[in-house]
Amino acid sequence: MAKIKVKQVRSKINCPENQKRVLISLGLRKIGQVVEHDANPAILGMVNKVKHLVSVEEA
Repeated sequence: MAKIKVKQVRSKINCPENQKRVLISLGLRKIGQVVEHDANPAILGMVNKVKHLVSVEEA
């Protein structure tokens, strides 16, 4: 399975509560933090919901 690296690049201040929960579910708590996940449909759906707050690259 392919892996992706997700990095938080923008603040979650002034974001809706559901987007804040998605960031926490991805394991992102601070700007600049990077986490690695499998590229399954559930993770890709969460990343799509907060695509304006994160950057994604293939691991």
